[in-house]
Amino acid sequence: MVRFLVVPQWQGSPATRAMLLIDGATAIAGDLPRAATTVLEVPVEAGESLGTGVRRLSSLLRTREVVAEAMSADTVVIGGDCSVTVAALAALPGGTDDLAIVWCDAHADMNTPETSPSGAFSGMALRAVLGEGEPQLALSPGIPRDRVVAVGMRNLDDDEVSQVEGLTSISASDLDSVDAVADAVVATGAGRVWVHIDVDVLDPSELSGVSDAAPFGVTTAALSAAIRRLRERVPLAGATISGFAPRTPADAVDDLGALLRLIGAIA
Repeated sequence: MVRFLVVPQWQGSPATRAMLLIDGATAIAGDLPRAATTVLEVPVEAGESLGTGVRRLSSLLRTREVVAEAMSADTVVIGGDCSVTVAALAALPGGTDDLAIVWCDAHADMNTPETSPSGAFSGMALRAVLGEGEPQLALSPGIPRDRVVAVGMRNLDDDEVSQVEGLTSISASDLDSVDAVADAVVATGAGRVWVHIDVDVLDPSELSGVSDAAPFGVTTAALSAAIRRLRERVPLAGATISGFAPRTPADAVDDLGALLRLIGAIA
């Protein structure tokens, strides 16, 4: 049975209204099956960088411990900011040796503490999945680049452009083929897949509750169909849905249809 792990972490976000991510996670949790859902108690305080280039590192590390204690097989993690995926993968039952990552995100998240313009860990999350960046947060061992499939990535910092080389990239138009994601994952030879969705991968016309919207995103229908087809062909190790930051309760209600459609495709 699929379990839902709600992780209302905000400290990885660079947004001025980052704490709206708590509201977003809470809104999604309200529509999940209660018996299958666990809401984690994570730090509310900002935390300290502890002499590194990662803002709020102490709180991020504490959340990582809490996630590790709660992780199990067949878990869908609900964020919070998108860096919750790194914590989940670090504690994934069975490890990551046979794992491919489908990273659905408008942003590359490929900075390090040395290149990040904000010091926010969400902008370093995929780099950490690769095993690079701040050692206290990076996966060890990291996921090889040739087992990462980036979907809908379109907003890159200058220093990230060279770093996405070696990743398989699938654009919004590529999703016109329902098999595009599944074909790319099968080609990696991986035995299982983790699907990471930062909801800003969706086009702003589909969902408004994000901190940094980027035009020309994917549609809910196309992404949901691609994920369903992927699950038919490759075992799902788990998934993340993150980055939902509604500005008002009314906005949350307006967006929940799209979010629940994605959750249905995953779970």
